[in-house]
Amino acid sequence: MDLLALADFVSVARHGGFGRAARATGRPKATLSRRVAELEASLAIRLFERGARRLALTEEGRMLHQRAGALLAEIDETAAAITSGGRTPRGRLKISAPLLFSQTAMGRLVAGFALRYPEVRLEVTTEDRPVDMIEEGYDLVIRVNPPDDESLIGRVFLRDGLVVVASPALPRPAEGARVPVVLRGAAGQAGQWRMITADGPLSLAIDPVLSLSSMTMVRDAARMGVGAARLPTSLVAGDIAAGNLVLWGEVEGPETRLWALYPSRRLLSARVSAFLDYLKEAFPEGRSEELAAYIAKGQD
Repeated sequence: MDLLALADFVSVARHGGFGRAARATGRPKATLSRRVAELEASLAIRLFERGARRLALTEEGRMLHQRAGALLAEIDETAAAITSGGRTPRGRLKISAPLLFSQTAMGRLVAGFALRYPEVRLEVTTEDRPVDMIEEGYDLVIRVNPPDDESLIGRVFLRDGLVVVASPALPRPAEGARVPVVLRGAAGQAGQWRMITADGPLSLAIDPVLSLSSMTMVRDAARMGVGAARLPTSLVAGDIAAGNLVLWGEVEGPETRLWALYPSRRLLSARVSAFLDYLKEAFPEGRSEELAAYIAKGQD
């Protein structure tokens, strides 16, 4: 396969048209059109649907764009590494991270990484929604308990638990008691919380009195004594130690895992590898106590 024709196809697909790609790359529009047509002929498939005013990728075109874009980026990075005498991290690193991790740790993490690797240009967005790494151009995505995705690979770099906490002013409940609670997200209907305490399992009937959009707001409301809350261990460890919150019990269920995900490809870029190593350095054992200590240090 002609790599130059493949690169021209990727440029046209990325920019959404021959004219835009020509302006972005400095290559003649006619040349791009001819090279893409030759690529389609060699593959015996149509890569674009050509309309009067619109150019759209076919299903086959989308598949080739996803694979070829990553492949060409790897070739460029490998060539740069060879000519520079090593795999020095450089270039843009685009990361998506969830809201709570961004609020508590991400700012310091990426600042430290930027100081260590000044040739890397970091771009970090905060969002909890699923993202399409290829289409949206992300190099690395951090997510909590993500669904299986065969197009991605990754590693768990942190584990956390959920606990039920409340202000010391809120009396500890007995089995089956109805208690006011603060929830993250839509309040929904009243239900039950089950937890493990020092005395054994405990079930509580909950009465949602506040519904908030972030864990940090839920924690702040719980501190004020509005109601009990279910929160990550790492987020409230400092408050429990200081007596601002009281631990009622640990929530039953699987642990919370933070994953670092990246497109499944044979060659991992130097900048992504360096950031993965930096996460491992920050949280060597991946325990909630390490994240709690990291959060506490940032608040000093």
